[in-house]
Amino acid sequence: MIGWAQIGYGAVLSAVFAAGLIVVARGRTRAVVMTGALAAAVGPLAWNAVLRAAHGDQFFTDAPVIVFPVSWQDTGSGVFTLAAAALGYGLGPLAAQPTRTSIRYALLAAGAALLVDVYLY
Repeated sequence: MIGWAQIGYGAVLSAVFAAGLIVVARGRTRAVVMTGALAAAVGPLAWNAVLRAAHGDQFFTDAPVIVFPVSWQDTGSGVFTLAAAALGYGLGPLAAQPTRTSIRYALLAAGAALLVDVYLY
């Protein structure tokens, strides 16, 4: 079972990677970068807390694909991050922007969280 230290480590790595991706994608303001980073930390933190509380050990089985060994746990982190980022951007710094702008940044944050989960912890 994944421990709290590892959950926290993954959340921090996800936030840093998401912030970097959003900056490279020309994140307009500090609020846009910070919203994505926060979502990329909160999404995996929440999902892994649910798995830990539910004793969801079976979710940690990687797919038998060498180049992309994704698990249900990894996918859940990406999905939770996508939801958190979409809400954060839609109600926050990108509320007045077209939806495609919000979703683009939300997908970057979710992709960052997924990749960190798959490859770094």
